[in-house]
Amino acid sequence: MDNAVKAPERGKVWFIGAGPGDPELITVKGRRLIAEADLVLYAGSLVPPEVVACAKTGARVIDSAPLTLEQTHALMRETALSGRMTARVHTGDPMLYGAVREQTALLDRDGIPWAVVPGVSAVFAAASAAGVSLTVPERVQSLAVTRLDGRTPVPEGQRVADYARHGASLAVYLSAREPGILAGELRRGGLAGSVPILMAYRVGWPDEKLAWTTLDDLETAAREQGFTRQTVFLILPGEKGESPPSRLYAKEFSHGYRE
Repeated sequence: MDNAVKAPERGKVWFIGAGPGDPELITVKGRRLIAEADLVLYAGSLVPPEVVACAKTGARVIDSAPLTLEQTHALMRETALSGRMTARVHTGDPMLYGAVREQTALLDRDGIPWAVVPGVSAVFAAASAAGVSLTVPERVQSLAVTRLDGRTPVPEGQRVADYARHGASLAVYLSAREPGILAGELRRGGLAGSVPILMAYRVGWPDEKLAWTTLDDLETAAREQGFTRQTVFLILPGEKGESPPSRLYAKEFSHGYRE
C-alpha cells in the first residue's frame, strides 16, 4: 500500500480587471474571486483599496506597487504550490497596457494554471462619464487605442499619426507627460485644429476630472488644467457636425427579432 502523501493540486491564479477606479465598476465575477482568494495582489498605485476590501478574513492582501516581477511571482508561486488561489488585481482591463504576458510566462514555466477576468478600461469609462459615443453613424465606425513612445517604444506604423490618418476615434493612453508631442502627432496625421478632444483624468476616482478642448488648444489646456499622469485623451472627430441616427431601431429595418 502506497502511503506517500500527495502534493496538493496547484492553485489557480486569476488576473482580474478592477476597472478604472470606481469600486463598483468591477465585474460580479471579479469581485467574487477576490472574496474567495487566499492571496490578493493588487497594484495599489492604480487600484483603490476599496476594490479589494471584500477579501475574506485571513487572506493575504498585498500591494504589489513596490514589488518586482520576481517578487510578485514568488508570492503567487508559493500560494499556488500550496493549493490555494490568487487574485492578481490590475487596473482597468488586464490585457491592455498590463504586464500579464511576463507574469503568465513565469506561471506557465512553473506549471501553474491561470485565467483572466476582463475589466472596464478607462476609454469606455471616460466616454460614459462624458456621455459621448465612440462611434457615430456614417462618420466614425472605428476606434484605435494607442500611446506615445515612452519606456516602451511604439513600433513604426503604429504611432498616433498613423492612426489619426484614418479619421477614427482615438484613445491615447500613457501620454499626458507630453501633450505638445501628442498634438504634433495628431496634426501630422492630418487632423484639423478644431477636432474635439476629451481629457479624462483618473476616471472613476473621487478626484475625477473631465474637460473638453480642441487640437489647437490641447497642449495649453492639458498643462494649465493639470491633466497629467493617469489621463486618457479621447480624440473624437465624430463629435463635430451632425450625423444621421443609427438604423438599428428604424421602423423599416428588419432583423432576427423583429418581423
